[in-house]
Amino acid sequence: MEIGLFPLGIVLLPTEQVPLHIFEPRYRELIAECLEGEQPFGLVFADDDGLRRTGTLASVVEVVERFEDGRLNIVVEGGDRFRLLQLTDGRSFHTGTVEPLADNDDPPDPADVTRGIGLFAQLVELTGAEVEVPAEDIVQPSFSLASRFELAPELKLELLEETSERVRLKRLCEILETVATAVQRQRETAEVASRNGHVHPHRS
Repeated sequence: MEIGLFPLGIVLLPTEQVPLHIFEPRYRELIAECLEGEQPFGLVFADDDGLRRTGTLASVVEVVERFEDGRLNIVVEGGDRFRLLQLTDGRSFHTGTVEPLADNDDPPDPADVTRGIGLFAQLVELTGAEVEVPAEDIVQPSFSLASRFELAPELKLELLEETSERVRLKRLCEILETVATAVQRQRETAEVASRNGHVHPHRS
């Protein structure tokens, strides 16, 4: 299957929704074709090390604003994952042949599902975010939970490339525990600062 590709410095997870500002003419052309044909495009992470081989099919779920000069503000949602086999040419935007990337039959440990949702709820409470805590019957809990956090692209790419939901959810729980500990420490430091005016460095 050949699809249009949109290299970006972000990783889009399945079920995740992100806003995009489309300003380059070649990508305005790509999005226009996707809207007209109701087809997804491939969002792939790209940085100084180049284009990654694992990406996500992205569908436009909302056109927020159209500007007179052709620029667009849109919201896209992540769908199935794919593996990029080969880059192709002939269009103004990037294209490539891809194959689906599906999970192995390795369901998550129910205890890890409970643990992940508990960590999610803890972070919601610590940060005061107005986010609904999902139920334990969610499909692919690793992606459902990870898509609700601002995680570093490298961490999200690690999750995206993993084909075992059991392994992926365990890894996500490790990440969430690290984040929760960091947030808790920041909160405690802020409370100390609010009582004392400032935190004194340790003097020997």
